[in-house]
Amino acid sequence: MRAGESFVSAPGKSILHGEHAVVHGKVALAVSLNLRTYLRLVSTSSGEVCISLPNIHTFRSWDVAALQSLLSGRKAACGSSEELDLELLERLREFAGVTEGSTDSGGLAVLAFLYIFLAVFAGAEALPSLRVCLWSELPTGAGLGSSAAYTVCLSAALLSTKGTISSLLTQQQETARWSDKDLDLINKWAFLGEKIIHGNPSGVDNAVSTWGGVLRYHAGKITPLSRVPLLRILLTNTKVPRSTKLLVSGVKDKINKFPSIMAPVLESVDAVSRTCELTLEEMTTEGASAQHYDILEELMDINQHHLNVMGVGHPALDTLCRVTLARGLHSKLTGAGGGGCGITLLRPETPTWAVQEAGQELREAGFECWETSIGGPGVLPHSPSSLPQGVLDVLTSC
Repeated sequence: MRAGESFVSAPGKSILHGEHAVVHGKVALAVSLNLRTYLRLVSTSSGEVCISLPNIHTFRSWDVAALQSLLSGRKAACGSSEELDLELLERLREFAGVTEGSTDSGGLAVLAFLYIFLAVFAGAEALPSLRVCLWSELPTGAGLGSSAAYTVCLSAALLSTKGTISSLLTQQQETARWSDKDLDLINKWAFLGEKIIHGNPSGVDNAVSTWGGVLRYHAGKITPLSRVPLLRILLTNTKVPRSTKLLVSGVKDKINKFPSIMAPVLESVDAVSRTCELTLEEMTTEGASAQHYDILEELMDINQHHLNVMGVGHPALDTLCRVTLARGLHSKLTGAGGGGCGITLLRPETPTWAVQEAGQELREAGFECWETSIGGPGVLPHSPSSLPQGVLDVLTSC
């Protein structure tokens, strides 16, 4: 086991195109979002395991001996990254006081941490004493992959601490990137954490957070695009709550009620995703042009209209589209719709005043806004000097 201190970060995710249609066998494009979750792990001699999650006001600690007892008879069974050890998970539910079907974000985060920690170290001679702190730029419950970024950070840090994956950084490096083999293992453990939190996730969120860039999702198969441009966006959280389950069910009902109408809509959404994929590939091979951005803007408008036809629009999202279009900017919802979040494409020549004015008006409407980017790197190890000072202050104060 490696002792000392380590830092890791992982991005959130956004759906660029293909919401809802992906459930019906069409192509969707998911992109990494340059709002990140950051983790600090410190090896200690305290005989305790501690986790601090200041974003959700959750702070817990346990004696190593008490955690070790939970592995009784399970060491050989629970060390697999391929599937959950349901008996160990049930023991942890009782130990942590998290009931089946709980929606408490703090409790579920603790449960995922305990499971990954115990399963990763199940084959070790003894469990290590650790102090872990995570802080995120991502809002929770907004469909931006905050839980996936959390489980990816945990998996990367714990696997690295155990020595299962390489420890990349030298004294001269500020950041690095794990091998595809290591990333695949990180992704598998993170997916188990996502199952604990969400029950039956698609695996897209943790894959985006692990590899970054743009991922193509089609019929259960996830394929990273080899080269993609970094695109600037304005991300808006309407803060309107919604039920993804009900929205997905509503789209299905509409498809069943109007099959001859909705089938072409789904085909068109599929074509939007595929056209966007080709456009992004051209932008990296030929260089981004004004014509490429014209296409991306038109595709956003078309997809937003499709999503309104599916019945997952919302007046708050209409406000987003109206406010940004008044400044010549193009927006669409991202995720399930019915509220939630939207993204606005920013061209290289988009004037600062247009973004600032749009952001101000949206904030006055009660929304949250961030100017950020999509398509950046996935999970990364860091040196302390490579982290934003504010992030480092939070992590070192836990």
